[in-house]
Amino acid sequence: MMAFADEPQPVAQVGNTTYMSVQDAIGHTSLKNNTVTLLTDTTESVTVTPPKVVRGVTLELNGHALNASNTTAITVPAHMQLTIVGPGTVAGGTQPAVDCRGALHVEGGTFTSDATLMRFAETDETSAQGSFSGGTFTAPTLFNLLDDAKNLGYVTVRGGEYRGMIPAGLNTLTLLSGSFSDTSNLAPYLADSLGLIPDGTSGDGTGDGMFHVGDLAISSKQTSVELDPANGLQQLSADDLLTLTGTQLNGIADYRLVADSDQLQALNDQIDRAMQAMEKRKAFEAVSQNITITAVRNTSDDAIDANPSRGAGPQLRTSDHDGISTQVTVTIKAVAEPEEPDKPDEPGKPAEPKQQPDMPRTGSAIQALAVASFLLLVAAAVCAFVTSRLRPS
Repeated sequence: MMAFADEPQPVAQVGNTTYMSVQDAIGHTSLKNNTVTLLTDTTESVTVTPPKVVRGVTLELNGHALNASNTTAITVPAHMQLTIVGPGTVAGGTQPAVDCRGALHVEGGTFTSDATLMRFAETDETSAQGSFSGGTFTAPTLFNLLDDAKNLGYVTVRGGEYRGMIPAGLNTLTLLSGSFSDTSNLAPYLADSLGLIPDGTSGDGTGDGMFHVGDLAISSKQTSVELDPANGLQQLSADDLLTLTGTQLNGIADYRLVADSDQLQALNDQIDRAMQAMEKRKAFEAVSQNITITAVRNTSDDAIDANPSRGAGPQLRTSDHDGISTQVTVTIKAVAEPEEPDKPDEPGKPAEPKQQPDMPRTGSAIQALAVASFLLLVAAAVCAFVTSRLRPS
């Protein structure tokens, strides 16, 4: 019997056509079919260079592994877009798993490297963009710059599990959601965030060593606050309101918090009335004002300020959470109308003494006594005359 060597097997497929290399399959994608599906494990370093009419390629790992050969496993040139879906593996070995100057979307898969896992570049001409919604990523360093890069580009993490270090200074890296192995290297990205939960427990009660960052959300330490006019009042700005209620986002994202301007103005009008009542010593009834605080996207100007090289804008810096909001209530306490105090004596003027009843003068008393005595004498004489006349009768 004659023995024949096994014939080479195809490693990738586009539509119904199979190819002996992933690179060859990418070169045969089209506008109607731009998905390359792995058919087996392969060792190959590929560059996303489809036909000129194709601007985006999807790599379906299909449960297989793409291992790097001598250089980076996958290279995404400027102006190209690659989407990777799992399950499956992209292994860089001693090289990065992905170098990106264009746009990279990762929806699933396992990515490993013994060096830097993924490198991005923003230059004067182009800006890389990255979006991660799922997958497992393991390497000593997870993200970093390509050698000629001025900045990282715009990379957003919306999900996935990350085991490795993230260097400081990647200012356009946005962490919206995901699980991370260590918070010490996440300080530049999570310093202003809430909702970081360490050491999630498994079924046996032991921690998994991961820290979990939730989706973009708004939280307030106090949803209801009370202002006391007796302690002094002043008008509130939006920043004052956020500080007063402890309201903030639970992740560093391309968003900012905005208070409803009409509601805030209504609150400040009530504060003015309370201040006037205090000045005029008048009563003021308690009032409450609800204020809606909303997370809104930063404007394009904000993005340019954060992007000194003036590269591509933040097309992929989204969280799919537009319109999320919360509501806080501010109450101004009532002021009672003060009682009128007793009028004090005028300073320097002694109190007037109480008036004593007038006493009759001495001369007037003597005259009155003389008149009375005279009248008594006249009466006595009249009585004597009448008695003398009646006796003869």
